[in-house]
Order: sequence, then structure tokens, then C-alpha cells
Amino acid sequence: MARPAQIKIPATYIRGGTSKGVFFRLQDLPAACQQPGEARDKLFLRVIGSPDPYAAHIDGMGGATSSTSKCVILSKASVPDHDVDYLYGQVSIDKPFVDWSGNCGNLSTAAGAFAIHAGLVDPARIPQNGTAVVRVWQANIKKTIIAHVPITNGQVQETGDFELDGVTFPAAEIVLEFMDPSDDGDEGGSMFPTGNLVDDLEVPGIGTLKATMITAGIPTVFVNAKDIGYTGTELREQINTDAAALKRFEAIRVAGALRMGLIKTPEEAATRQHTPKIAFVAPPTAYTASSGKTIEAGDVDLLVRALSMGKLHHAMMGTCAVAIGTAAAIPGTLVNQAAGGGEREAVRFGHPSGTLRVGAQAKQVNGQWTVTKAIMSRSARILMEGWVRVPGDAF
Repeated sequence: MARPAQIKIPATYIRGGTSKGVFFRLQDLPAACQQPGEARDKLFLRVIGSPDPYAAHIDGMGGATSSTSKCVILSKASVPDHDVDYLYGQVSIDKPFVDWSGNCGNLSTAAGAFAIHAGLVDPARIPQNGTAVVRVWQANIKKTIIAHVPITNGQVQETGDFELDGVTFPAAEIVLEFMDPSDDGDEGGSMFPTGNLVDDLEVPGIGTLKATMITAGIPTVFVNAKDIGYTGTELREQINTDAAALKRFEAIRVAGALRMGLIKTPEEAATRQHTPKIAFVAPPTAYTASSGKTIEAGDVDLLVRALSMGKLHHAMMGTCAVAIGTAAAIPGTLVNQAAGGGEREAVRFGHPSGTLRVGAQAKQVNGQWTVTKAIMSRSARILMEGWVRVPGDAF
């Protein structure tokens, strides 16, 4: 029986921060996939190799983790005073859906660099040597990200000495500014959806937990590590091999999503795995990172562990780092308390792979907290470019 031949689509495989994803220019996608909808979702599922009951992504470009099951579309900016639109899809590993509800902070780094590689930035804005300032419109959450991309001889500088815990080799530093990252604009929403810095969160089957629920970078539910039986020094294997623990974390996440107004029924959480994130915090203490490096208590302001797509992240999601930096800057949140309290414009936190510094500028206006921007450094590198192939009937 004859079968449709494979088709090939121009694509670039890029590491951005501690994530990897398949990047496309909108104009290169098949016509049916240039608009949001079922065809685009089916294409990205096939590109990544999902849904995969073996959780291995053998027949696709994914890496069978939330950090490596990602697709990105870039196009010329649709919004004034921006260079490009950046649209991000988190591809489920074991279920047939793509979650478009949030951003990927790590791949935001690669978005700025890829925009230049792909010819989507006005050449007049790119210096021969120096730093290109790429104005990225994050189309999922409708926010601005400013990427400061190093340029050498008119090309993106990818190699360098900047080291990022969770990434094996050094590369060139890219500074990201997440502008007005909280959901507190004129269109509704709030950085603290419940109106409180700390809430009593009722979790069925678990009880009542203190929680800080914030929408900055990405909706995130923070709880104290000690309240759920942890120290904040846990590594990925300790959580991800414990099915009962993962079930409890999902219960906390669903309860938080309901309280934040992100979903109306618990059943909706199954198709909204990307948001909110669930994270637990603790005061500084020494631990051994997954690389074997010792992180001393004096090296960090606090410890944070976060889950993405139902599993403990091997390092830290960039968008969750924005939430951490923002919450740390606001006295009274659980994150701020874990960091020792008081006002601060930056924190260095410990995660499973090491440490990360993130800054945030927060202020109180008319009794309400707002954040103007969050800043962090990442790196990005093209791993492969050419075409990705999928069966002609994939979408």
C-alpha cells in the first residue's frame, strides 16, 4: 500500500539556556501550519515524536524531558517597536497536545539570537562588532523581552567563557530583560491573583499549605519545602522516581491553578500542564549539585526546586527564575522569607544543577506591587540547521 513520502521543512535545532528546541520561521512552515490550529499542533507533535508511550522520543527530535520537547516559531514583528514575534509551544511527551499557555524563558535567549541568524532583524540594527539589542514580542503572553546579543564581524557570537550551571560547556553571554513581566496591566489580571502575598491553600488529600501564588514571567505556586517534607536540596532523581510525590505535586499545582483562576475545573489541568509551575523554597544550606559540585550555604540566598510538565526540572526554567526574582524582591512572600526577608533587587538561588542569579525591580504603587523588569544572563548555541523531515500525512 502506497504511503505519502516525507516532506522536509527548514528548521534549526538550538540550545537556549538549559533547554533545547526546534526553531522555525513562520514563512517556512507548510501553509496549513502557518495559522494556529490542529494542523500546526499535529506537525509539532510529529517533529518532537509525541505522544510517545515509551517516553523516549526515539522517532522525533525531542529529548523526552520538558526541557527538550519544545518548538518555536519566529516571524517579523506584528507589534510596533519590536523586531520579531516569538511563539512557543511546549509539546507534551505522552499526550497528544501542545501547550501554548506560557513562555519558555530559556529559549527566549535563543529567540533573540535566531532572529538575527534567520534574517528577521533589520541589518541596520546589527553592529559589525558589539551588542545587538533585539526587541522580542513574546506572542504567547504578550510581553516584551529585550535580548542583548553579542556580535563579532557582523555575526552572532556563540562561543565564549560564560558558564551556566546545567549546561556542560561555556558559551557567549546573552543578557535578557523581561519587561513588565507581571500580569498586572490594564487588561486585567494581577501579579498576585488572590490579592495576597501568602495564602492558605487547601489541597485535597494533603491539607492546608502556605503558598505564594504569583504571575510574573510565568504563573507559579511557591510552597515551603519543609511543609511538604523536603529540604530544598533534592535532585531530579529523588523526586522524579517517586510516583506518589509527583502525584502530590500535581494536586498542589491543580489547587493553585484553581485558586489563581487559571482553570475552572480540576479536569482542565490535564490540558494545561505548562502553567502554572509548582516550586518549593528553603533557606540556604549546603548540598551537592547534580554535576558533583558542592554548593555552600554562603553561595546562595535561598534554595528553589521547580517542576515542569509534571517532573522536577534538572536546573531552572527561565520564566520561573523571573517569578523567583520578582517574589524575592517583595517583602513578605515565601520566596523573600526563604532568602532572609527585606528588600532586595537580586538573588542568587540554588537549583539542582548549581546556582543562578536573577534581578528584579519591584515597587509598590497605590498599595499594589508591580515589577518593571527582571534581568538574567543565559547563552544560546545552534546545534544543527537544515531541514526536519516528517511524513506527508503527519498533519
